[in-house]
Amino acid sequence: MIAQALTGLLLHLVAFSAAAPLAGPTVTLDSATVSGTSWGKTSKFLGIPFAQPPVGDLRFRLPQSLPSYQSNFNATNYGLSCMQQALTLPIVKGAAAEFSNQLLNSVFNKIVPNSEDCLTLNVVKPASATPSSKLPVVVWIYGGGFQIGSTSLNDGAIIVSRSIAMGSPVVYVSMNYRLSGFGFLPGKEVGEAGVANVGLHDQREALRWVQKYISQFGGDPAKVTIWGESAGAISISLHMLANGGDTQGLFRGAFMQSGAPIPIGDITHGQKYYDSLVTDTGCSGAADTLQCLRSVPYASLKAAINKSPGLFSYQSLNLAWLPRTDGVLLAEDPQKLVQQGKIANIPYVIGNCDDEGTLFSLSTLNVTSEDQVKTYLKDIFFVGTPDEQLDQLLNAYPRDITQGSPFDSGILNAISPQFKRISAIIGDGVFQAPRRWLLQHTVGKQNIWGFVHKRLKVVPILGSFHTSDLLDVYGGGEMADYLIRFVNTLDPNGSGALQWPQYTSQDRNLMTFRDGLIPLAITQDNFRKEGMDILTTITLARPI
Repeated sequence: MIAQALTGLLLHLVAFSAAAPLAGPTVTLDSATVSGTSWGKTSKFLGIPFAQPPVGDLRFRLPQSLPSYQSNFNATNYGLSCMQQALTLPIVKGAAAEFSNQLLNSVFNKIVPNSEDCLTLNVVKPASATPSSKLPVVVWIYGGGFQIGSTSLNDGAIIVSRSIAMGSPVVYVSMNYRLSGFGFLPGKEVGEAGVANVGLHDQREALRWVQKYISQFGGDPAKVTIWGESAGAISISLHMLANGGDTQGLFRGAFMQSGAPIPIGDITHGQKYYDSLVTDTGCSGAADTLQCLRSVPYASLKAAINKSPGLFSYQSLNLAWLPRTDGVLLAEDPQKLVQQGKIANIPYVIGNCDDEGTLFSLSTLNVTSEDQVKTYLKDIFFVGTPDEQLDQLLNAYPRDITQGSPFDSGILNAISPQFKRISAIIGDGVFQAPRRWLLQHTVGKQNIWGFVHKRLKVVPILGSFHTSDLLDVYGGGEMADYLIRFVNTLDPNGSGALQWPQYTSQDRNLMTFRDGLIPLAITQDNFRKEGMDILTTITLARPI
């Protein structure tokens, strides 16, 4: 998202200014010597290919493994990012919108240059680590609504440097994965060809690369934790559900920020987006439309994808491009898989920002009346839901602006009569309720911890907005320390830290990150229970 991209860029620039690069380190991969860069007490190896370029006939196919590395190469710069879907500013309308959006995307594409040939990863290790060090490994999966995102926006040296200072060193890995229509193309044709969710498969291919090569960087392949935010955290939750909950030895723990198993339906639910893409690229008359799409020039295909609704469009988080059930990697709706207990039995941490929905409700300022809210929800998110059930939902999330999001902000931030109400419903429906559903169905079965991030509540309109918790991790806050301890021991607790109790059926504890003189507290996961229960009932019956 925009906030994450700008936050990541700021943290990256701050980190880069803190220490000057030194002479380059090397590692051996198969028969190749790979040269990286030094940064403080860390060594960085950037832009390492982990799969064959997904171009030409490999477009819209599962990632293909690389042959062994034979030639020496430099790994001193990030690889190009995968295709980034065009962004739109939700609050800019009329004649100014086209100019503003063009300027926004021009700047964003300079920050995050992208290409179809993008399947690279990065490794940051303590400079002193050797192939015999067997350090725990944290694998970062970026967010961005499955439409944007890049490894270059988050500097892993910040995490590794902090781990060294704590005396608990880790190895950090991040990977690019295919996004938007390139990574999450829906449609019956895609399902029949067995090439659904290739973005998730890219992530798993990178995890297989970690198993094969991370020991060369001092990491232990048996001690991998996957960590992500937003779409990255959703991806992690889906990896926990993939193949009936079999991790295939790829990871032993998970740390999820603002993402849980979301209510997604069958891959055919996105048929209209596939059909539009076929029409807009001139493939309608082809005998094999999927094969035709593989031959469309990159720029033309990207332009056609950019016509689809984006993150900040009117339909908001009812995304055009996202993972969907395919009967292979994901057998059925993730929330039902959670309900059935078909999930990896591993320790995990999961939590949310307090005001997850505010960023995604700015496009709904024209929705001002009770009837308009009901119509919006029925047309966009809860198609086919009975009016009686929608009325129950709206009663649970009343028009009273003091009960909306940003929460606990009283009469402030009500930039339209329904903005705070819609923000509360979207934030709970997409983020908070799925998190609680996951915790409720794994409690007592595995070691689990929950949190809520309530910092930056003073930010006008947005409050503790989606992605704001990243500042606590890549900014070196307490959450980074809890993460590093979890990666090392599968427990976020350690000496000198406020004890983070597990989430249990008796005490639904949440570590609460707050502003003010008492920055950490333990609270209970009992807020907005009626509303979240109704949301879960609705989405279980009719996943998107």
